Amino acid sequence: MDTPFLRIEDSGDVISLAKEVTTVGRGAGVDIRLDDPSVSRLHAELVRRGPYVYVTDLGLSRNGTRVNGRPVARRVLEEGDVLSFGAARCRIGGLLTEVLDAEAEMRRSATPELTRRELDVLTSLCRPALSDEAFATPATAVEIAADLVVTEAAVKQHLLRLYQKFRIPEGTNRRTRLANEVVALGLVRPLPLADFGSETGVPGQPGRRPSDQRMQ
Repeated sequence: MDTPFLRIEDSGDVISLAKEVTTVGRGAGVDIRLDDPSVSRLHAELVRRGPYVYVTDLGLSRNGTRVNGRPVARRVLEEGDVLSFGAARCRIGGLLTEVLDAEAEMRRSATPELTRRELDVLTSLCRPALSDEAFATPATAVEIAADLVVTEAAVKQHLLRLYQKFRIPEGTNRRTRLANEVVALGLVRPLPLADFGSETGVPGQPGRRPSDQRMQ
């Protein structure tokens, strides 16, 4: 097959990624339909950019999207990567194989395993402001707590664990350094500032989610 393709593990079906954007989900209108209850109706997108393909999780499912077992929001794919949409597993093929430079290899190996809760905290942390290269002002623990409808103490506990996982040393601008690191690794896809405050109607203030679920 000349174009990139996705092989579905359960069925063995091979689907060409001929379109610029290929939608994945459980709904009737998606391009790649996965009949699994853990998959959202519109779960993710596979986007072609020249010879490259990246996956974007659309954030509509608690089960999320993983690449080689690691949760992602957006990630450029490589030949043979295993994608998990909820519990449904697929494998990407037909991509050009490139030799990664030493810095890229170091970044890939530096990505720690994350829980779904930790990914939620990182996503909320990184929402407020994003430039081309780095974050200006990531969310505070108070703002993250309001966004996720959890206690500030729970957020601080998660942040401490995340600092350790990403080896962010103590010092000033620790949250900013953490936010820059996770964005550089492609682990989160922050929303524009306007979206971050859309539920409260107050610019720059996080919206509260309807769920009252507490972070453990």
